[in-house]
Amino acid sequence: MLIVKYRKIFYTLSLVLLALSVFAIARYGLNLGTDFIGGTLLEVKYEEGRPELEELNSVVLDLGLGSILIQPTGEQNYTLKLRNISETEKEALFEALTLDGKKTFTQERLSEVGPTLGKELRNKGVVAITLVVLLIILYIAFVFRQVSKHHVKSWKYGVAAIVALTHDIIISAGAMALLGHFSGAEADALFLTALLTILGLSVNDTIVVFDRIRENLHRHPTVKFEEVVGISLRETYIRSINTTVVIVIVLVSLLVWGPASTYYFALILLIGMMVGTYSSIFIASNILISWEKFGRR
Repeated sequence: MLIVKYRKIFYTLSLVLLALSVFAIARYGLNLGTDFIGGTLLEVKYEEGRPELEELNSVVLDLGLGSILIQPTGEQNYTLKLRNISETEKEALFEALTLDGKKTFTQERLSEVGPTLGKELRNKGVVAITLVVLLIILYIAFVFRQVSKHHVKSWKYGVAAIVALTHDIIISAGAMALLGHFSGAEADALFLTALLTILGLSVNDTIVVFDRIRENLHRHPTVKFEEVVGISLRETYIRSINTTVVIVIVLVSLLVWGPASTYYFALILLIGMMVGTYSSIFIASNILISWEKFGRR
């Protein structure tokens, strides 16, 4: 019942996190990867110690390949992000990376995406997220249609779930904007995958809580809606937390021992999972209570 009683505190915390996330997105934007804007992404590994960044920048810029972003990755790697280049330009770039034969490297990753394909992938990502949101509303409204006679209409459960999901996505995107600005993390196809995964896992937790509310409304028809929600939360939050802890263990393992290419994917997924569990327990159900109280005025 403490979750229900002090819901204004949780609303305030979420509003602060949302405000910071929106500021980060507006101020820094998302550092879109080649998956979305097109171009070439090259990662090389210097087994015998990588050269200084300034030295590498100097020789690469002399090639006249336009703007090239070079970022250190791990202990021995560099990641290069540039426009699409021809085979001749690629050979010249590889030669420059050896610093006149003084350094040897191995190619860890090479990704080339055309601007048309990048734009198509970006548009499909937006469509996918929009469809997921609409289908969730329709699904919840249908499944919870029997609760319309109890305090809150079924479609409002769907809207409450979407508000919680929007909360999760904005905060996750804000975290990505900060990571992109301060550590060079790129919002690529894996980032889109992480967002869709967060949507699925978060709405699953929310539906578990809502389903228990539906059951308790039938069991306790004379009890106040606020108390029914409190009872339902008490019966389900341990399950939600336990599920999240198991997933967090897997994601932390991926962060520590996984490859560098999945590091930010695991980090965003980890942030989204924790935020999603929080919103399922502290936000979604409390929105129903606030809506129910507003409707009685």
